[in-house]
Amino acid sequence: MYNKTMYDLGSNRSAIRALYDYGQEQAAQIGKENVYDFSIGNPSIPAPACVQREMVRLAQEENPATIHGYTPAPGDPAVRQSMADYMNQTFDAHVRAANFYITCGASASLAIIMKTLVETADDEIIVNAPFFPEYRVFAESAGGKLVIVPADTKTFQLSLQGLEQAITAHTKAVIINSPNNPSGIVYSADTLQAVGTLLRQKEQELGHPIFLISDEPYREVIFDELPILYVPKFYENTIVCYSYSKSLSLPGERIGYILIPDEVSQNKELFTAVCGAGRALGFVCAPNVFQRVVMACQGQTADMGIYDANRKLIYEGLTRIGFECVYPSGAFYLFVKAPDGDANEFMEKAKSLNILIVPGDEFGCPGYCRISYCVDGAMIARSLKAFEKLYASSEENA
Repeated sequence: MYNKTMYDLGSNRSAIRALYDYGQEQAAQIGKENVYDFSIGNPSIPAPACVQREMVRLAQEENPATIHGYTPAPGDPAVRQSMADYMNQTFDAHVRAANFYITCGASASLAIIMKTLVETADDEIIVNAPFFPEYRVFAESAGGKLVIVPADTKTFQLSLQGLEQAITAHTKAVIINSPNNPSGIVYSADTLQAVGTLLRQKEQELGHPIFLISDEPYREVIFDELPILYVPKFYENTIVCYSYSKSLSLPGERIGYILIPDEVSQNKELFTAVCGAGRALGFVCAPNVFQRVVMACQGQTADMGIYDANRKLIYEGLTRIGFECVYPSGAFYLFVKAPDGDANEFMEKAKSLNILIVPGDEFGCPGYCRISYCVDGAMIARSLKAFEKLYASSEENA
């Protein structure tokens, strides 16, 4: 009557969404100011002025039939050219409009690229923990397997030794996510160089390409004057999945792209397969209006300084209380160690104080919880007394 796998996905909701919905219900009952919702990575700062300006211009000056009509399946050619121009100006990327497939956000990009790469049930996609939980959904829905490299919980940096041990003859791709969700860690140029060297060696040993999928929705959410790195410069077989959700504060508009540079092995055939996967999954013709909006806003971002202030406020506040976590350099997450080692029990204790945080189990890292600080800074300040109570109760039971 129906697909049981899809039923299980629908009935076993993600912890993130379940907590977010609970927070909305609690806010309606006891007041939003009394709920400290750190559950979801929903950008809290306004989109830059160029977004509204371009939307108004489109509505007032453009033909409605044009701006609300279909574009070519891979995206409007002028928009794709603007993406290439920006990447070339910013990163000296040497890419063309034809290298871009515009998608309905990063999740669509990931689902499409995994559907593109997985050929058999033996095919493996490797990810380093902690990782975005939907990677598993996308890999398994494509018919492949997700192979998890255990986290280095001292630094949460990528484990090169673990990656090398995980690569087999069945490896099709490796996913990296920097800045990382949920740890906030940013990979250095040295790390990316080492990953490139390792993957080239393994390609030679195994006799087939190993693709590096660089998942980059947080590319511009980076602090401490760290450089934004262009991953294809470190490894030729890199495919970039990008979203404007975080850079332009447009998570509900679903707009992003897949970039397959010319240096990628069999790039033309791969791009054609991406078009086929997009067709098979129903991800063709991303929203026309927002294709035009991102074209007008290339290189612009929301005010990342607000996230930086939140980062410092919550990190300093929680570590002063006694919580342990690695200092994040990007994204808008803090990955905190559960004082008693049980993240789910810790989450329930926090929930009883109306603090909503996500257990690390879904991220492949039990014993930790993710705190999303893309929230109002005043809420962070109000929450610290509740966090003090949470820490005290956890220490009593430790």
